[in-house]
Amino acid sequence: MIKSKTMLTETESKEFLKKAGIPVVETRLARSKREAIAISREMGFPVVLKVNSPDVVHKSDSGGVRLGLANATQVGKAYAEMLSSIRQAYPGARIHGLSVQPMAPPGVEVIIGMSKDAQFGPVLMFGLGGVLVEVLKDVSFRIVPVTERDAGDMIREIKGYPILEGYRGRDPVSVPALEELIVKVSRFVDENPQIEELDLNPVFAYSDKAVAVDARIILEA
Repeated sequence: MIKSKTMLTETESKEFLKKAGIPVVETRLARSKREAIAISREMGFPVVLKVNSPDVVHKSDSGGVRLGLANATQVGKAYAEMLSSIRQAYPGARIHGLSVQPMAPPGVEVIIGMSKDAQFGPVLMFGLGGVLVEVLKDVSFRIVPVTERDAGDMIREIKGYPILEGYRGRDPVSVPALEELIVKVSRFVDENPQIEELDLNPVFAYSDKAVAVDARIILEA
């Protein structure tokens, strides 16, 4: 029997995560150019726009992400251009609008993910995030539930751990904040067995905290 799956949009995924106490960047859905501009003004510039659709997985590859929009004119222009680009790339996609979020300060990008193994059930993954996870495949795994000690081991196992410790004069990131986030994600997955897959990528790690910038959740329908 083939299981059917439902992919939540970014705004839906983040709302789900936020209720579980998992830190995410504030993200609001704009269904029109006027609404996107109004939300951007409320949040404060610069902002990020992303396509909000359950049918578009790789948003950045199809013109579905715009970073660092500094004023209302840029937001309005980007809104129109992005919708046009996405509709050309994905003619049948259900587009709910565009999500608006403040431009987060740069941090060290990591990924926290979960997939279900046929034998072991939910398995948590940690590694360097962004495009690096696809290029380097520098990740570690643990079976859910994950303890704080497990989380610490996962973080220190990756080859890129020295990057988290600080390099070339950069501040080290907060490993305790990452450990806490991993444990929270593990608990979230354990308490919601309908979750089939989860990706927090990237998570921006800072010297005092860690916050998910993008999120994707797939549910077993």
